[in-house]
Amino acid sequence: MEYRYKTKGTCSREIHLEMDGDIIRNVEIIGGCDGNLKGISALIKGMKAEDVIQKCSGIRCGMKPTSCPDQLAQALREALAVQKNI
Repeated sequence: MEYRYKTKGTCSREIHLEMDGDIIRNVEIIGGCDGNLKGISALIKGMKAEDVIQKCSGIRCGMKPTSCPDQLAQALREALAVQKNI
């Protein structure tokens, strides 16, 4: 399943997810800190979405109430919800 998520409150603009059930197959984050986000994307390939949600939820970027990892967790939550309704 492919899923696109428009981020809110971060430098990144969009997250593209490719999932096989609850396993993350590929992640592309558009905008933001390129090297860091490519690193995060590489590290989470093959992981269960719930594990990434648990680790990334609530991370803040400076004084912002969210961050790119927090938005990734939100995107994964939504993608899992969409899959359950298919």
